[in-house]
Amino acid sequence: MQELLEKLIEKHKPVCNKGKIPDYIPILREQDPFGLGITVVTTDKKIVSAGDCPTRFTLQSISKVIALILSIMDNGEEAVFAKVGMEPTGDPFNSIYKMEVFSYSKPLNPMINAGAMVVSSLINGKTVSEKLERLLKLVRDMAENDQIQIEEEVFRSEWEQAHRNRALAHFLKELDLIYDVEDALAVYLRQCAIGVDCTDLAKIGLCLAQNGRSYSGKQLFSRHVARLAKTFMVTCGMYNASGEFAIRVGIPAKSGVSGGILASVPDRMGIGVIGPALDEKGNSIGGIAILEDLSCEWNLSIF
Repeated sequence: MQELLEKLIEKHKPVCNKGKIPDYIPILREQDPFGLGITVVTTDKKIVSAGDCPTRFTLQSISKVIALILSIMDNGEEAVFAKVGMEPTGDPFNSIYKMEVFSYSKPLNPMINAGAMVVSSLINGKTVSEKLERLLKLVRDMAENDQIQIEEEVFRSEWEQAHRNRALAHFLKELDLIYDVEDALAVYLRQCAIGVDCTDLAKIGLCLAQNGRSYSGKQLFSRHVARLAKTFMVTCGMYNASGEFAIRVGIPAKSGVSGGILASVPDRMGIGVIGPALDEKGNSIGGIAILEDLSCEWNLSIF
C-alpha cells in the first residue's frame, strides 16, 4: 500500500502544473501549487500516508458534510430538508441562478454555499460561538484529534472578501430561510476555516465509511445519517463535476477550495487528500488524478 501511494504521488505531481491556486481568498494564495499528499485509513486500523500529508489546510466546503450531519442530528431530517433541497445542480457552488430564475423557495442542496449557510444556521446553539463549539467537537470526535482548531487568520481573510456569500445570505434572509445574515455568515465562514491534515480527513472519511463509528469504535451518529451524508457526497460533493467524478472514480467524496478532498469507501476505508492546485471546477486536479488511479487499482467504486 505504501509503495503504491508513493508511486501515485510521484506520477501525478506534474499534473498540478495544469491547475491553479484560487486567487479570490488572499491567504490561500500562499499555498504550494505543487503540494500533493494522501492518507488512507482502513477499517482494520491501518494508516498509510505519502507525499505532503503533514501539510495543514482548512476544510472549506468539506465542512458542509459535517455541518449537515450535526444539523440533522439536532433538528431531524424533515426539518432540515424543509429548508434545503436534495437535488444536484450544474451551476457553480456560489451561484443562486436557479433560485432566482426558476423561483425555487430554497437552495437546491446542502453542498452549495447557499444551502450550506442554511444548514449551518440550523445547528443548535444560542450564539455563534455555541454553534461552532458543537460543530468543532464533532469534527474532533470524527478525526479523533482534540488539537483541531479554527484558523482565525484564514477566517479573517475570507470574511473580508465575503461579498458574494454575504449577498447569498441576504437573499436567504429575504426568503426567511435564515434568522440573521451576519451570524449565519460567521458560522459558515468559521466552519470553513477549521484546520486539518490528511490523517484527520482520512479518519473523518473512515467514520463515514463505518456508518458513524469512529476509528476507535465510538458511535457518533446513526447509520441513516451517515448514508444521507455519503449520498450527498456522491450526487453533489465535487461541485458541478460530481457526475464525472462518480463515473471515473465512484467514491463518495467532498472537495474544498483549499485543495482538500474527503473520500469515504463504505466498509473499507477513509481517504484524505491535499493538492492545492485546482481545476476549472474548483477541485484538486492532482487529488482527483490520484483517486481515479487508486479506485482502479483497488476496485473502490461503489457502482
